[in-house]
Amino acid sequence: MEACASAHEWGRAIRKLGHEVRLIPPAYVKPFIKRQKNDAADAEAIAEAAARPTMRFVAVKSESQQARAMIFRTRDLLVRQRTQLINALRGHLAEHGVVAPQGTTNVHQLALAIDDVATSLDPMVVDLSRLYLNQIQDLDTRISDLEKRVSQEAKRTGVTSRLMTMPGIGPVTAMAIETFAPPMETFKRGRDFAAWLGLVPRQFSSGGKPVLGRVSKMGQRDIRRLLIIGAMTVVRWSIRKGAPVGSWLARMLVRKPRLVVAIALANKMARAAWAMLTKNENFQVPVLAAV
Repeated sequence: MEACASAHEWGRAIRKLGHEVRLIPPAYVKPFIKRQKNDAADAEAIAEAAARPTMRFVAVKSESQQARAMIFRTRDLLVRQRTQLINALRGHLAEHGVVAPQGTTNVHQLALAIDDVATSLDPMVVDLSRLYLNQIQDLDTRISDLEKRVSQEAKRTGVTSRLMTMPGIGPVTAMAIETFAPPMETFKRGRDFAAWLGLVPRQFSSGGKPVLGRVSKMGQRDIRRLLIIGAMTVVRWSIRKGAPVGSWLARMLVRKPRLVVAIALANKMARAAWAMLTKNENFQVPVLAAV
């Protein structure tokens, strides 16, 4: 079947009847559709794509995996809504001369400016701004509750607990890897997992001449984004505290910009996560070579 909406539920139901279920990504079915798009053409394309010897399939998710995915998606949605409200409030108040830096930690500055009688804001602006602040506070509470639940769920399984031993991976990233990634045995090596995430250079090779570009961004966007955010946290900590002398990170920070180093570190984190889960080992700090 095509891996579209409700495909995993149908896959579980059909599997219970004794059939082998294979879900194909829609992007891999599209090249086999001839001219018009209809149900018959879609069925023919799915059958032809499934017969390809090199076709890649999507693993059918369990109900528990989809439940954890719902927690992750709900938190992500609420975070986006909070960001939209904060940006809208900052934009409205900037028109009245009230300016505050970006970020959730600076919302209190807007609240102080609204309550300050010296700002002489229009009463309607004050009332509407308080409406924004109430919505933001409500979302803060809901996001905190979801993050506590994510932490509790992450501690229940050995997979997420093992992943959290790596610097830069917290409960949210660990749960995202366990929920959205297929079994690590699917990949032959760590680089295959990094490529599945879109953390490897895009190739433009021809005539035996390898040409590599920027990262492809063709893989699972949620895990890739979280790994890059976690890697950026490690990079900032290393800049502030100082990376170990002679380490890979210290050498990279001397030669490359921070964001480039963070993406490269995210690639290494993905490979390390594959090794940790396939070997059932916790994260081990790399041993520095003797100078």
